[in-house]
Amino acid sequence: MATATEIHLNPSTDAGIFSSNVTDDGARAASEVLQEDMENHHVFFNDDGFHNHITHHILSMYAVGAKPDDIRAAYKRDKSYQRPALPVDGDVVKGMYDKAKFVESFYDEKQYPNFLAFFQEEIDLKGVGDVLNEYVFAGDDRAESMLCRLFGGLVHPLIHLGFGIEFNQPAIVAQALAQAAVHDDWMGPAFFLHAEKLAGGVGKPGKKSLLQLLNETRDNKALRESAHLSDANKMRDGVLHRAPNEMFNIATQYTVSEDQAGERLADMINNVVYYTSTAQRRDKEVKFDFFFLHGLNSSIFFSKFIRLPYLTQKAKLRLLEWKGRLDLLLYVSRASPNLLLDEVTQYPVKNDWPALFARCATHPGDDGHLVKMVRALANGQNACRSYESQGPQVMPISGDMWLRIGNMAIDSTVEDPMWVRSTGFDEAWEHLPGRAHL
Repeated sequence: MATATEIHLNPSTDAGIFSSNVTDDGARAASEVLQEDMENHHVFFNDDGFHNHITHHILSMYAVGAKPDDIRAAYKRDKSYQRPALPVDGDVVKGMYDKAKFVESFYDEKQYPNFLAFFQEEIDLKGVGDVLNEYVFAGDDRAESMLCRLFGGLVHPLIHLGFGIEFNQPAIVAQALAQAAVHDDWMGPAFFLHAEKLAGGVGKPGKKSLLQLLNETRDNKALRESAHLSDANKMRDGVLHRAPNEMFNIATQYTVSEDQAGERLADMINNVVYYTSTAQRRDKEVKFDFFFLHGLNSSIFFSKFIRLPYLTQKAKLRLLEWKGRLDLLLYVSRASPNLLLDEVTQYPVKNDWPALFARCATHPGDDGHLVKMVRALANGQNACRSYESQGPQVMPISGDMWLRIGNMAIDSTVEDPMWVRSTGFDEAWEHLPGRAHL
C-alpha cells in the first residue's frame, strides 16, 4: 500500500490518466527505483537548481508499458549524476509546525529534506486532500506563496505534484510540496496574482480562446520584441519588464467559468501542443523547444486536477486560468516564433502509438522529457476529441495531427541536440542541422 513514505504502484488502481500495457513487473520495478531515489537523492542534481527528473521519467515509462529492465536501465543512467540526499534535522521539522518558521525556510534548497519529512508527517496524519487544501489552496499568505512556488522552476513542482496525484502516491505528493517550498515565488506577485486581480477574480466567463489570445500576442510588436536572447530570465527580465501592460492586457482576457471547465481544459491542451509543435524553421531539421515542452508536458495533469473531489471549484478554475496565462507568457518569452501548421499536417506517420511508446521506453538519451511529451500528446488526443467540432479557429490540432506530432517528437530526438532552446530567436537555430531537400 502506498503511504507518505512508501511508494507502491498497483497497475489495477495506479495506471494514471493515460496508460498503455502497464504490468505488474513494471509496477514493481518502478516502485523499487522510485523508493531508492526518494531515500538517496536530492531534489536538484547540481548547485544551479537543475531538477532531478527521475520520478517523472520512471512513472512515464511505467505508464507506457516499459519493461522492467528498461526501467532499471533508465534509472541507472539518471542516478549517475544525482546529488546525495541531505540529512533531516528533526528540530527544524518540528519547528515547521509554527507558521512563521515554516515560511522562514522557504527558498532554501538545504531545507528540502526537512520539508519532505514535514509533509510526509502531515499527509500521514491528514491525507493528501486536506494537506493540499491547507497548504496550497487555503488562501492565506502561506498557501498563496506555496501555490506560486508550484509554478516556479518551469513548473517542475507542479509536474511533480501531478505525477503524485495521478498515480495515487502520497510520498510523491510530499516530494512535490517540499520541492515547491524550496523554489522562489516571484511569478506570483509579478504575474499570476496581479493578472488575477486585473481580471476581477477567479471564474469570470471567458470570451476568447487561447488561440485567439495567442494570435493577439504575436500581432503585438511590443510583445514580439520584449524578450531578448541575453535576458537571464526571459519572462521576468524580458516580457514583464519591457511590455508588462501589453502582456497583462492579453493574459487577463483568459478566464474560465465553471461551465467552461471541460472546454477550456481542451483549449489549453490543444493550444500548447499547437505552438510547441509548429514553432519550426523550414530550413532546419524538426526540433521542439525545450521551454515550450514544459507547458506541454504539464498539460496532462489538468485532466486529473479538474476532477479531484477534494478541490473546490474555485481552486480548479484558478489552476486552469494560471496555466493558460502561463502558456501565453511562455510563448511570448521565446520571441513569439512563427507557427507553421503544415509542418505538422505534412509530416509522415511511420509509427503508431504503441511503436512510439516502445521507442520512448528504450531511448538511450532521454531523461524523461521525451516520454512525458509523447504520453501527454496521446492524452491530448483523447481530451480534445469531443471538442474538435469547434473547428481549427479554436482547436487547431485535430485528427491524425496528434500522431504526426508524436512521430515528429521521436524522429527529432534520435540525435543530439534533442531540443532547440528559445525557438523564436535566430541564434537558437544557428548550430542545428539543416534540412535535407530532395
